[in-house]
Amino acid sequence: MHRRTEPRLSLTPARALAAAFGALVMLGASALLAQVAAPAPATAPDNLNLRFANGIAAIVEGKVITVDDIRREIGPYIPQLQKEVRNEQEFNQRLEALQDDVIQNLVDKILIVKEFYKTKEGQQQKQIPASYVDNAISENIITQFDGDRSKFLAYLRSRGLTLREYRVEVADDLIYGYMRGQQRKSMSIVSPVKVEQFYNENKERFYQEDEVHMRMIQFSRATGETDAQLLARINTAVARMSAGESFEDVAKQLSDTRRTQGGDWGWKKRSDLKKDFSDPLFVLEKGKTTGAILQPEGGYLLYAEDRRYAGIQAIDDVREQIERILIQNMARVSEERWLERLRRNGYVKLY
Repeated sequence: MHRRTEPRLSLTPARALAAAFGALVMLGASALLAQVAAPAPATAPDNLNLRFANGIAAIVEGKVITVDDIRREIGPYIPQLQKEVRNEQEFNQRLEALQDDVIQNLVDKILIVKEFYKTKEGQQQKQIPASYVDNAISENIITQFDGDRSKFLAYLRSRGLTLREYRVEVADDLIYGYMRGQQRKSMSIVSPVKVEQFYNENKERFYQEDEVHMRMIQFSRATGETDAQLLARINTAVARMSAGESFEDVAKQLSDTRRTQGGDWGWKKRSDLKKDFSDPLFVLEKGKTTGAILQPEGGYLLYAEDRRYAGIQAIDDVREQIERILIQNMARVSEERWLERLRRNGYVKLY
């Protein structure tokens, strides 16, 4: 069996389904609604047909994965693949790797859906409510077929599908997303010891440059306005702040940009600003203001709302970030082990 890698396919969420299928929405269950594949260039079908001469790529638990199934998934990605490669050999190698990923994803989907329907003695058979499938199909018609039901029915005919068969596909997509989401959800607690260990082993990842939370008052230069006249306007603002008004309040009244935000420009690195601004700003202490900065287009006052100095961030400042990283890593490992178990226990024949 092919080694499974993370799916490369881009998936479409179902907004209409979100309201009805609460748990599934949180976990991205509707991310795999059936999509209308753009026609693939001739290279992809030819290679697929040569590789799978019988038109069958795999049989999983009695279900057949066909060349058409793979083509439908790969088709939209062929144009981008052609842009990225340098020659035909690289294209064929990348295409074969993509095919392998697609086949493994389709195999896993069948195994996961089977796992969902598996019941223990005394348990009732699990089902996806029909209303969830209805909502998913309705949104798919809107997003994939411009709300035109006739286009949707033509698509079904082109694939030789009945509406009943299509409903099964959509239900399987929902189950697939839900079951994978449940696996990720189970990994949500990280011990402080693991956080500290990760921090100590990866401190270089948490280096930060000098940053200033900057506010700015901009005075646009009027037509014919001299530097002296412009400076006089700027000094009026400086005098108000010297008398006790805050930089934010003065900016809300006088700045020609971001007035409603009190001239707030957020956190800035030295590299974010031109030298005429960064040099005077980055020597300021927290709560201090630069002198007037005159430019051809106008004048400026910059204010250091807060400072972050270059260096390794303290563990408490990055604890949440580390927890997210560890949870993602744990979820990946847990999901891979789960999928490996499903593959071992399921019938899979790859061609």
